Amino acid sequence: MAAATGNVIVIENDSHFLSEMTKAGAKLVVVDFMAVWCGPCKNIAPTFSKLSTEYSAAVFLKVDVDKCEDIAARYGVSSMPTFLFFKGKVKVDEMSGADPKKLKEKIIKWIGDSDSDVGVKGHMDLGTFINKSGCECLNESDDYHLPAALAKGPDYLESDCDEQLLVTIAFNQAVKLHSLKIQGPDDGRGPKTVKLFTNHPNSMDFDSAENFQAVQTLELTPDDIKDDVITPLKFVKFQNVNSLTLFFQNNQGGEETTVLEYIGFIGSPLDSTNMEEFKRVAGKKGDRH
Repeated sequence: MAAATGNVIVIENDSHFLSEMTKAGAKLVVVDFMAVWCGPCKNIAPTFSKLSTEYSAAVFLKVDVDKCEDIAARYGVSSMPTFLFFKGKVKVDEMSGADPKKLKEKIIKWIGDSDSDVGVKGHMDLGTFINKSGCECLNESDDYHLPAALAKGPDYLESDCDEQLLVTIAFNQAVKLHSLKIQGPDDGRGPKTVKLFTNHPNSMDFDSAENFQAVQTLELTPDDIKDDVITPLKFVKFQNVNSLTLFFQNNQGGEETTVLEYIGFIGSPLDSTNMEEFKRVAGKKGDRH
């Protein structure tokens, strides 16, 4: 295989692939499945190389499907070029064909906070794994809604008729939650007591949130809700989370409404691929079922 240019790593075999995926940690990994005889693969190769230098926070791998048949078979790659996108060893997206614009758009979509330090080694910002259509918020005001609190910016979420908020966050796949970033103003309206519930089968109401046993209850101080302060969770209790419900019970100053400027989720997607099993199976050269 011809040597790749830019920051592209040419995969030599299955163990090399496993090693690079593991070393990538929480970074976005973009894998180009190509073949030397494929015209479109040759056409997009310079673009792939250029993107690898432009987005140095991501890892770019090149896999020759004829040389690494088992890797291609493992991910069901049947046409070239095919690009797969991974975070935490979990495939989050794919595309087929040599479309430079689409490839760049997907890299931008998934790189997320890969180019910044979320403050917890080995974990990532889980914002890209939030299924926003499955999220809901009870008692939000007419003007300040939940989506504003899921991204940093000037807008925010505010409660309506009293200080309580009931927020449910749905993830598009199971995740391990390590910690939260909860940001609020310093005028007394920032959140204080937060009860956390995981994988609740039905939409909770305020009576249920008041009376049910929480997986963990946070008592936030004014310092805890400053910008980029990390609030650790009892990690062992958040190992398989499909949805997280947060009951914001009160605020710092007993104010009429509660304001949530930002809420971030730090952790890792569950590794749906058993890499040790993959390593063992990949030794069966040419076995493509």
